[in-house]
This record gives sequence, structure tokens and C-alpha cells, in this order.
Amino acid sequence: MVKEQKECCHTNIKFKERDKETSEYKRLVCRLNRIEGQIRGIKKMLDDNRYCVDILTQVSAVQSALNAFNKELLGQHIKSCVVNDIRQGKDEVVDELVSLLQKMMK
Repeated sequence: MVKEQKECCHTNIKFKERDKETSEYKRLVCRLNRIEGQIRGIKKMLDDNRYCVDILTQVSAVQSALNAFNKELLGQHIKSCVVNDIRQGKDEVVDELVSLLQKMMK
């Protein structure tokens, strides 16, 4: 369920309530924790003066992990938020999704 909340007169911020006990939520958090560890590892590699190619290889792995996170979250978004909004007659969610996909594909 998506709730809109006005922060100020110019901005609408949307929120989605997530059940922290669901496997979907836990998978997303697990992915983020793994990515966070990879980032810390890259920083340590820099501190340890590791070879550039080794660092770049790890950066590529982080980018792949972020892409996997995006795919998972996007799938959840389409199956829940987008479907629910369309069912409620909020067709503007399709334009929002198209815009999001265009940003992600840069």
C-alpha cells in the first residue's frame, strides 16, 4: 500500500508500508548488506594499495549486485504498487513506471 504524505507545499513524498517479516523484504535487506560489505572491501583495497584491476573488478561486482537489487525491487514494485494503482484507476502510474525505466536504462 502506498501512502502519500506532503512534506511541504511543493513536494509529495510517497511511502510504501513493508512487512519486515516477508521473504521479499528480507531478501532486499540481505542484498543491501552484502553490497555494503563489498563497498567496505573496496575501501580496504584502496587503503591497502591494491592493484587497480583488482579494485575495478570488485566495483564491477558491486554494480552487478546493485542491478540485481534493482531488478528484485522493480519486480516487487510492478506486482504490488503498479498493479494496485491501475486497479484503482490511477493510470498515471504507467507514466511514472515508463519514466523510471528510462532513468534506469541510462
